[in-house]
Amino acid sequence: MSHDVLNPTPEYLAFWRERHVCTLTTHRPDGSPHVVPVGVTYDPEAGLARVISNRHSRKVRNILMAAAAEPGGARVAVCQMEGRRWATLEGRAVVRTDEASVADAVARYAVRYGRTPSPNPDRVVVEITLQRAMGRA
Repeated sequence: MSHDVLNPTPEYLAFWRERHVCTLTTHRPDGSPHVVPVGVTYDPEAGLARVISNRHSRKVRNILMAAAAEPGGARVAVCQMEGRRWATLEGRAVVRTDEASVADAVARYAVRYGRTPSPNPDRVVVEITLQRAMGRA
């Protein structure tokens, strides 16, 4: 089922505000999918999803390599599920390193997941400009 990325149904948005481990799918240089568990925040007002990460992670390296070759950023997807409920957000990802973006993403993560991550000088934000939303919430 398709959803409007900027105007999701109340049920779909509520599902994205519940505490769930999600997955992020990026592409390795050989094109194969790299799927890892992550925390995701969804900001429909801005049309963005955010993932905090370490700048040295494989997912960040995959995004940086793909974004250098693809205008608008690397193609990625984030997904979560619980029982029969599921939700996927797709879009173009870039890596943000500036202090304000990282602090904002950490604050959003703390709201959704109920804890503030410990400080990490290597933290970055995977910022996904959303193009598609699907799911059954």
